[in-house]
Amino acid sequence: MTFHSPRGIFPSTRLRRNRQCAWIRELVCENTLTVADLIWPMFVIPGDNQSTAVASLPGVSRHSIDRLLNEVSQAIDLGIPAIAIFPVTPTSLKTDDGREATNTNNLICSTVREIRNRFADRIGIICDVALDPYTSHGHDGLLVDGCIVNDETVDVLCRQAIVQAEAGADVIAPSDMMDGRVGAIRAALDGAGFQRVLIMSYAAKYASAFYGPFRDAVGSKGSLGTGDKKTYQMQPSNSDEALHEVALDLREGADIVMVKPGMPYLDIVCRVKQEFAVPTAVYQVSGEYAMLSAAAANGWLDLRSTALESLLAFKRAGADMILTYFAAQAAKWLRERE
Repeated sequence: MTFHSPRGIFPSTRLRRNRQCAWIRELVCENTLTVADLIWPMFVIPGDNQSTAVASLPGVSRHSIDRLLNEVSQAIDLGIPAIAIFPVTPTSLKTDDGREATNTNNLICSTVREIRNRFADRIGIICDVALDPYTSHGHDGLLVDGCIVNDETVDVLCRQAIVQAEAGADVIAPSDMMDGRVGAIRAALDGAGFQRVLIMSYAAKYASAFYGPFRDAVGSKGSLGTGDKKTYQMQPSNSDEALHEVALDLREGADIVMVKPGMPYLDIVCRVKQEFAVPTAVYQVSGEYAMLSAAAANGWLDLRSTALESLLAFKRAGADMILTYFAAQAAKWLRERE
């Protein structure tokens, strides 16, 4: 029996017509992910010819400078525009005041100089500004009588930013969430002659449960112990506050603002982009990467499909750039599509 629809029951507009073939789906595509959207976070460790896997970040390793240069070379070959470098500081160099952060020959500064010497300006170098890799207590700021002190911390962050700029960093990325640090760092950089160095502010950084594998990777988890960072990182319940934070950082001179974490905070990415229309970054953090990787390892998800879909979601929400541990894999997958 053949069913004939009465005229007028269905609308003349049928959206499935624009989905029926690959070529038309490409033509009507609203958002596109490219390798130019990616920033690759990397971990550097002391020593020579050393690489150690991060158990909670499958496929991610920490490298000594000589081996990290190979990773940087790969990033350049893949067309990844920039890398973000994070140090694994030996316990012997961690102190209550995090003084190693301002050492001109610390691991980050040495790494930046080597990358700059080898590759000149072929890739952007982003350096994290915060004290947690350097403090014995694992906090992003100075701890006095059990409290994180804001202004004293900012003074140290300014000195940290300057030594990184002197080493050759292109972008200073303060991730500490101290009040007023963007303006102070901007003034310090300008005063030291580094007007061209950009500031990528972790403007809306939440006190998230998704950071665990990263803290494993840099060795700050054990230092922090049962402590938390809720007095300076944002509450996951708040979104209006994120706009306030972004507005302040832009007023103080931030060139790029960041939302962190990523997937649980797509609404924040969207609101920031719609409200300010400025260069907006998002960090697909370690816990997000680990979840997808672990599910794929168990055969529950297809890694390629889910990773690329998650990255595309950031673009759809309004992000201009994405820090992701999938950067190298995603760049290869995107190349295969061409």
